[in-house]
Amino acid sequence: MKNNPEDDIDALFRLPLAEFTGARNTLAAQLKQGGHRNEADRVKLLAKPSVSAWAVNQLYWMHRDVFEELIATGQRFRRGPRLVGKVANMRESLEARRDVLSQLSDLANDLLRDAGHNPSPDTMRRIVTTLEAMSAHALLPDGPTPGRLTHDVDPPSFESLASLMSSGVSREPPAPLRKSGSVTSQKAASTVDLRRLREERQAKIAAAKLSLQDAKKSLSDARATAQSLETAHKEANADAKVAEKYRREAEERLEKATAASENATRRAQDVSAELEEAAKAMEEAKRTVEKATKELESLLRESPAG
Repeated sequence: MKNNPEDDIDALFRLPLAEFTGARNTLAAQLKQGGHRNEADRVKLLAKPSVSAWAVNQLYWMHRDVFEELIATGQRFRRGPRLVGKVANMRESLEARRDVLSQLSDLANDLLRDAGHNPSPDTMRRIVTTLEAMSAHALLPDGPTPGRLTHDVDPPSFESLASLMSSGVSREPPAPLRKSGSVTSQKAASTVDLRRLREERQAKIAAAKLSLQDAKKSLSDARATAQSLETAHKEANADAKVAEKYRREAEERLEKATAASENATRRAQDVSAELEEAAKAMEEAKRTVEKATKELESLLRESPAG
């Protein structure tokens, strides 16, 4: 094949969801014929993405700038704790992350509607959760591959995030103890270490609190979106019921009008037949009158005079 197998796999995940399975099987066969047996086996095992995973993939392929902005806001958390007490910086990062998530959620809603999928509250919730998870996983070495998701992604564990944030904290090596073995020097070094550990712990706690606040805000936004979509869904169902009622009434009126038209047609046919019979009877009566008139005239001419 002319294309790189990896490019072909990327193209596979950019297709409409309904075309994925057929295109995957075709690509696997082509790779096998082209001598790429390992890649063919890997492609054959690719699962068809869920609707929510497909939407996140399309955000990556079609709105890369906004998607990369989300990843960038997540990366700021790793740099944030380096300056102990700079909570304002982290709050700014969280607000920026929330704004990007909201923008991506709106884009996903449009993508789903344009593709003929229903952006239900549950689907939108899973999309936002996966986007949040992608933002967090992007900082880890074994995170999922953007643009190639086959299922929803859960956020990394708290332990993983804590380890990640701990690795981002600026540390200075402890001051070496003097070889003299001075107790005072040892106590001073221990005090410095304890203070540094306390500062690092406070930074982690501040970051965790902000993350929790952000998660609560995201949950609140998701609930509001779900309620709004649920209301729209109920209104759409109500409109559908009204439309169905009008349709049934229209069908009933059409059925009655059709029956009346058929009855009128049959009546017109009956009247036409009766009219034809009446015309025949009238012609017969006319001929009878003419015949009787002729007979009378003949008798009058033959009567004796006087």
